[in-house]
Amino acid sequence: MNTRNIRNFCIIAHIDHGKSTLADRLMEVTQTISSRERKDQLLDSMDIERERGITIKASSVTMKYTLEGREYLLNLIDTPGHVDFSYEVSRALKACEGALLLVDAAQGIEAQTVANFFLALEADLTMIPVINKIDLTTARPEEVSEEIHKTLGLEPREVVRCSAKSGLGVEDVLKAVVERVPPPAGEPDKPLRALVFDSHFDDYRGVIVYVRVFDGALKAGDRIHMLGAGTNHETLEVGIFTPQMVKTGTIETGCVGYFIANIKNIGDVRIGDTVTHRGAEVAPLVGYREPKPMVFCGIYPTYNNEFEFLRSSLEKLHLNDSSFTFEPETSEALGFGFRCGFLGLLHMEIVQERLERESDIDLVQTAPNVTYQILKTGGDLVEIHKPSDLPSEGEIAEFREPIVRVSLIIPSFAIGALMQICTEKRGRYKHTEYISTDRVLLTYDMPLAEIIFDFYDMLKSATRGYGTMDYQLVAFEPGDLVRLRILVGGQEVDALSAIVHQQNAEYVGRNLISRLKKEIPRHLFEVPLQAAIGGKIIARDNIKPLRKNVIAKCYGGDITRKRKLLERQKEGKRRMKQVGNVEIPQKAFLAVLAAYGKSDA
Repeated sequence: MNTRNIRNFCIIAHIDHGKSTLADRLMEVTQTISSRERKDQLLDSMDIERERGITIKASSVTMKYTLEGREYLLNLIDTPGHVDFSYEVSRALKACEGALLLVDAAQGIEAQTVANFFLALEADLTMIPVINKIDLTTARPEEVSEEIHKTLGLEPREVVRCSAKSGLGVEDVLKAVVERVPPPAGEPDKPLRALVFDSHFDDYRGVIVYVRVFDGALKAGDRIHMLGAGTNHETLEVGIFTPQMVKTGTIETGCVGYFIANIKNIGDVRIGDTVTHRGAEVAPLVGYREPKPMVFCGIYPTYNNEFEFLRSSLEKLHLNDSSFTFEPETSEALGFGFRCGFLGLLHMEIVQERLERESDIDLVQTAPNVTYQILKTGGDLVEIHKPSDLPSEGEIAEFREPIVRVSLIIPSFAIGALMQICTEKRGRYKHTEYISTDRVLLTYDMPLAEIIFDFYDMLKSATRGYGTMDYQLVAFEPGDLVRLRILVGGQEVDALSAIVHQQNAEYVGRNLISRLKKEIPRHLFEVPLQAAIGGKIIARDNIKPLRKNVIAKCYGGDITRKRKLLERQKEGKRRMKQVGNVEIPQKAFLAVLAAYGKSDA
C-alpha cells in the first residue's frame, strides 16, 4: 500500500478516561472485528488489566477504513494511562505520527492528561483533542474545551466530541485521524530500517518482536541484523495485528507489525533496537531513553528451592516489561532472592501479581525504598538501592534523596487540606494555577520517599476521590536521613531495616515495633524488639514468653519451695534463649509496608 494511505496513531489519556473503550469502538466501526468477536477491553489481554480496568501493556492493531472512496490503513497503538507506565507511552509515541488526546467530558483535564500531552509534544506528534463520554448527564463539553484551550493551548474548534460507549461521534474521530495525521515518511527503496518498540515471550515460539518499519520492507525468510544487540537471525514469520496475529509475509514501509525468528535468548532483543538486513550499512534509529527504576524492593521465594524457578520467571517477565530490573541478593532472614527496581508502587504491585499468577509461585516482598545518593568523604558519589548497602557513618559526607515535582489537579475546596498534607510530607510549594473556577493545578517539590507509601490514598481522601497526580524526578538534594535498624532477639534483621528522615525516625520505629509485636508469635523465651539508629536504641518492646505454671502443684508449704521451682524454670528459659532462633512469619514483613506510612498512626 502507498505510504500516503497509511496513518500511525496512538491514544493517550489519564487513567479511566475511556482509551480501551474507544479502541474497541474504532475496531468495531472499521469492521476489524466481527460482532461475534466483540467484547469489552479487547486489546487488554491480561486478566489483571480486565479486573482492575486499567491498561498496563501497550498493544497494537491494524484497521482498514474507507473515506471518500479511498482505503486507508490505520495502525493504532493503545497505551496505558497511569503515571507508573509512562515508559510504555513513550515507546508507543516513537512508532506514531499522531495522537488522540482523550479527555473525559465529566472529569476534564487530569494530571496524566497534561503529562502525556507534553510527552507527545516532545515526540513532535500531531495532536487531535477528543472529548469522550459526551452522553453522560454530568458531561460539560464546553467547559472541558475551554480547559483544553487554557491548559494545553489547543483550539476549541479542533476538538472532536464522541461517546466511545455508544459509538456517537466515533466516525468523526476516524475522519480526523485520516485528515489531520500526516502519512509516514519513509523510503521503500532504501535498505530495511525498523524500530523494535515492544516484545513478548511465547513458550512455544520464542520471542515475538513488535516493529515499526521506517524504510524498506521486512519479509519472511529475510536474514536480519539487530544493530544494538549485534545478533543475526532469520525471520520465520512476519505479520500484522488485527488484533490477533495474522501472517502477511511482509511488512511494508510505514507499517506496524511483528516478526518471529526463533529467538530463544532473552538478551538478543532490546527495546528501541534497530532491525536491518544482514550486511546493510544503515544509521540506527533514535531509540528510547532507558527507564530508570526509582522504587526498589526485595522479592524472595517462600521456599528456597524455588530460587532458580523465580529467576527464569523474572527473565521472561523482563522481556515483556523491560522497565523493571532485577539482580540476585542474599538476606540473612529470607535467604536467596532478588533486588528488583520498579517505576512506581503500582508497577511493583502489578509485577508481583503477574509473577504469582503467570508462574504460580509464592513470594515474600520486603518494604519498598527509593534510590539514594551518598557522597563519600573521599569524593566518590554512589547510588544506594537498599539500607544494607549504606557505608559506615564515618564514610558519609552527604546523604542525598530524590526530589520529584508533583502536579496535583484537585477541586478548589480541597486546596487547604492538600497544602497541609504536602507540608507534612516535607513538600516545597511551587505554584497554583486555576484551570477553571472549581479546579486547580497545585505544584509541589517533594521527596519521592514521602509519596511512595500512602500519599495517593491521602490525596483521594482529601479530594473525595476527585484528585489526580503526576510526578517526575527533578534532582537529588541533601537530606537529614538515617538508617533505621531493626533488631529481633538481639539480631539485626536486614530485610526490616529502612532509610528514613531523622524527624520521622522515632515515630516510624515505634510504629514498626508495635506492629512486629502483634505479628511475631510468642516463643518459650522472651523476645526483645528494638529499633536503633547507629548504636542508639530509639524504641523497644518485648514479646512475652509462653509460660507453664510450674507452681500449680504447690498448694501449700514453705515459699522457698515455690521460689526454687521458679528459679529452675528461669534458668531453663535462659539456656533456651541462648540456643533458640526467633521465627519471623511472612506477614511480619508485610506489616512493614503499612508501618512506614505516616497516615496509619
